[in-house]
Amino acid sequence: MEIHDLLFRFLGSGHLDKKFVTDNVISFTLSGRDTTSVALAWFFWLISNHPNVDSEILKEIEEKSKTGARYDEVRDMVYTHAALCKSMRLYPPVPIDSKEVVIDDVLLNGTKVKRGMAVLYHVYAMGRIEQIWGKDWAEFQPEKWLECGVAWRGVATEKWRLVAKDSFNYLLFQVGLRICLGKEMAFLHMKRMVVGVLKRFKVVPEKRENGLEPDFVA
Repeated sequence: MEIHDLLFRFLGSGHLDKKFVTDNVISFTLSGRDTTSVALAWFFWLISNHPNVDSEILKEIEEKSKTGARYDEVRDMVYTHAALCKSMRLYPPVPIDSKEVVIDDVLLNGTKVKRGMAVLYHVYAMGRIEQIWGKDWAEFQPEKWLECGVAWRGVATEKWRLVAKDSFNYLLFQVGLRICLGKEMAFLHMKRMVVGVLKRFKVVPEKRENGLEPDFVA
């Protein structure tokens, strides 16, 4: 039986170097599986505590997703997309990231960096800066990522549209030449999972002793 998985494709293309194949498989596994699972865990916890958001997502699923699997159906689920963006701003699956300096350079704020140094940025903290996200930054309001009743190619519409955010304020998927190649695939995957779960189950918050709530640990 012929096999066509990722590992097979690497080996079949002539990449027989063990380290190369191992590094790529680990990268795909961690980036494509763990990040989306963490993001979805916090997403379902948030909507379970915000029934108004849950209700809007269910309406969108009912309206646009007949099978729960087709690309064109989940692609147009803008409210769900906005809810995922909002959830990941509050609880990013990669809360802290870093880049290695390849040449001696000076950052925009005047900080000098040397080749080989690691420059870290705190995605979790950046998503909670009041000067960027407003005084209500902690509120789970997907509508903040949407606009309604705007003109599109000269035609007025009442449909929701996503509002573009400054990529340097929202570094969840990085930015520029190093932007995440799997960004769109990640959103597609997560939206399909949301449809699959919410079509079958009602997500409710777990009752905890002493009123304890889950905490975010980076």
